[in-house]
Amino acid sequence: MIGLMPALTGAVATLSLVAALFFLRFWTRTHDRFFLLFALSFALEGINRVVLFLYVGPDEYGPFYYLIRLVAYGLILLAIVGKNRAAQTRPRARESGDL
Repeated sequence: MIGLMPALTGAVATLSLVAALFFLRFWTRTHDRFFLLFALSFALEGINRVVLFLYVGPDEYGPFYYLIRLVAYGLILLAIVGKNRAAQTRPRARESGDL
């Protein structure tokens, strides 16, 4: 199983970076902060996986692993809360029956 760890870590890191590029593409089209925060979160997660695997190894039980993940997931929560608050402050479109 230890021989499989570099491949799995590389796959997760690559897919995280691909997801970051995916959200970054949407951000360049819409300039919505939601997509930018998601792109930053996934980029941070992908880079974190590669760097810590190279310098710490496959031992993911260190506190630094979880601190970076906490920041990445905090960015996702910030994006979701910000998007929901923006939706609540926007005026609602009048429906045709409200005349």
